Amino acid sequence: MRTGATGRDEILEVPLGTIAKDAETGEVLFDITEDGETRILVPGGKGGLGNWHFKSPTQQTPRFSQPGLPGKEQWMILELKVLADVGLVGFPNAGKSTLLSVVSAAKPEIANYPFTTLVPNLGMVSYRDNRSFVMADIPGIIEGASEGKGLGYRFLRHIERNSVLLFMVPADTDRTIREEYAILLNELTAYNPELADKPKLLAITKSDMLDEELEKEMELELPENVPYIFISSVTGKNILPLKDMIWKAINS
Repeated sequence: MRTGATGRDEILEVPLGTIAKDAETGEVLFDITEDGETRILVPGGKGGLGNWHFKSPTQQTPRFSQPGLPGKEQWMILELKVLADVGLVGFPNAGKSTLLSVVSAAKPEIANYPFTTLVPNLGMVSYRDNRSFVMADIPGIIEGASEGKGLGYRFLRHIERNSVLLFMVPADTDRTIREEYAILLNELTAYNPELADKPKLLAITKSDMLDEELEKEMELELPENVPYIFISSVTGKNILPLKDMIWKAINS
């Protein structure tokens, strides 16, 4: 804390999507959503006035001054909610990080074990006619995530800021595609019911292991009223049509 005439503002640079909360009450004070946006987190003290401020023709050497006032002290929480056009939603090892690495220059950690992704990864996805959109790879969901299990609230809050949700279910899931999608959607809506209103897409990943006949059989088990596509990030199957679906959903 600096005092007196030489006191300067203490500036904290934060990424877009940062929310400031009162640590005691949990009240959201403001939200940084624009580049270059400036907000006052905690006001500083009021500077004092030295004796020379009170100099006058009748008082050339005043022997009094006005002391300053202390600044406000307050505990704050700065919380990041990722801003993206499309967020990838799925259980661990659904192929989210692999897709992001294929369609963008992002290099998320990829491995064959759960929770390889521990923080959100963002990638800029190039699209037709020099257009682009931002994709967010969110750490994998498990059942009970809305109650804090697994990575719980650490990742669910990031999904709130995505314009479109791309649900990713692997073709080799132990459940049906419909069941896995329902569990994922239930976890999101249990955390925040408003997430149910976001545009939703479904990508069945790792579909390079499927032939046309198997795909037709699986289509009978897909959730209703959700646009879907069979993809493979490894072979590139339907990656461009997937981009078309995402772009249409973002701009609908």
